[in-house]
Amino acid sequence: MTDELPGGVRFIERDWLSANMVQSFDGNALTVIDTGYASHAPLTESLVQHALQTKGRDAYLARVLNTHLHSDHCGGNAVLQQRHAPEIHVPAASLAAVQAWDERALTYTGTAQYCPRFRATHALNPGDRFIAGGLDWVVHAAPGHDPHSLVFFAPQPRLLISADALWRRGFGIIFPELVDASGFAEQAAVLELIESLQPRLVIPGHGPIFTDVADALANARDRLAALRADPARNSRGALRGLLMFRLLDLRTVDLDELIDGLQSASILQAAAAQLGQTLEAAIRAAVDDLVGQGQIRRIGKIVSLEHGQTH
Repeated sequence: MTDELPGGVRFIERDWLSANMVQSFDGNALTVIDTGYASHAPLTESLVQHALQTKGRDAYLARVLNTHLHSDHCGGNAVLQQRHAPEIHVPAASLAAVQAWDERALTYTGTAQYCPRFRATHALNPGDRFIAGGLDWVVHAAPGHDPHSLVFFAPQPRLLISADALWRRGFGIIFPELVDASGFAEQAAVLELIESLQPRLVIPGHGPIFTDVADALANARDRLAALRADPARNSRGALRGLLMFRLLDLRTVDLDELIDGLQSASILQAAAAQLGQTLEAAIRAAVDDLVGQGQIRRIGKIVSLEHGQTH
């Protein structure tokens, strides 16, 4: 389906530990949208180097744009900034947290995830426009999964970079609801926005590119309705999702060490509290769920991904 993309835009689907990447050239200037997780930074750099080498000796990385600042979307920013000195554009609402490198506000502390420090050079505001790959893109606010998230839409040819607001089958964890803030209503509004834009082709933050947008929106609305009817589903889903993310990074870990390493993760603590559980009990329950789903395996105290499992 990538052959339906405009010639100046390249989509790179990645492991679920790292968000998908979009590359585009304008002349010799490369723009990259989202850079993956920190432990995949060498691969991110390799993908950028390959793009530059393919273009020619005068090609350079001009800009990195981040849809939002969860660690799986910006973990490669630091290495790219160190090696190529591009501009780095982040959502305006996150700019102060990046400048101060407030890991709590950026959610890295709360999710027990890692992101190397980088410098933001520009802010992206809803309503801003930019040119990438010869296309005129419009920036739209997309709160829900993350209060500060953005999506990018090119009216011609109706191409949407949806980040974690809409995947082929679902959307990202609704993090604000885990800390007793509003997120479900905002996610519903984002789905309305996407429908109003009438995209022909969607590049999601995770998973494959897709064109069956009406079906994806229907699936997303069904899922959101289920979460709103039973918010505990969001808490349990968040615990499972964040544990899977941890295992995608660690691959294999002692369960007691996993639990100990997550004790300071305030967002996980909040999710467990919403379920009326201690963090340890909630993690053990989430592990049991993931084993039952065939996502992970447990042998004694050792927890690992199933062979070949990537998401």
